Amino acid sequence: MTEAQAVPLITDAMRAEVGVESSPTTYEVDKTMIRLFARSVGHTDPVYYDEAAAKAAGYRSLPCPPGYLGTPVFKPSAGGEAGPMGRNRGAQPSRPLNRVLNGGTDIEYLDDICAGDVLTATSHLANLEETKGSIGEMLIVTNKTVYKNQDGKVVAVSTGTAIRY
Repeated sequence: MTEAQAVPLITDAMRAEVGVESSPTTYEVDKTMIRLFARSVGHTDPVYYDEAAAKAAGYRSLPCPPGYLGTPVFKPSAGGEAGPMGRNRGAQPSRPLNRVLNGGTDIEYLDDICAGDVLTATSHLANLEETKGSIGEMLIVTNKTVYKNQDGKVVAVSTGTAIRY
């Protein structure tokens, strides 16, 4: 098959998934997990460990360290859906691209997220891009996840990119 006859990776069915919102996933933010996450990534700022230090710094409680957006609430009766990516997780190309590389994650924080908050996250497939690299065909898949707190306020937006090749 010549390059001019190449079959596109992105199908109409995949394009139809762009913008379709997943079902919501609930995340709890608690002091123990904030401390555990902060410790595991090497944060030493007392605001992540000591309630008094957090309040003195102007937080309601221990704040989430960068990169931590709560712990998903496991609901066995929910049918086993894993995370907010829901139905559009990993957009499948028209032919196998079996390898997946993490292209990065960007988190935009729009408000404080503190211990005691309950976040609801919904995701959607934001973009599909077909490209060719030195290793051959690639599909760049971008997903966005919006996190709202218990008051319905958007507190964070995560943009994740996956590279299928």
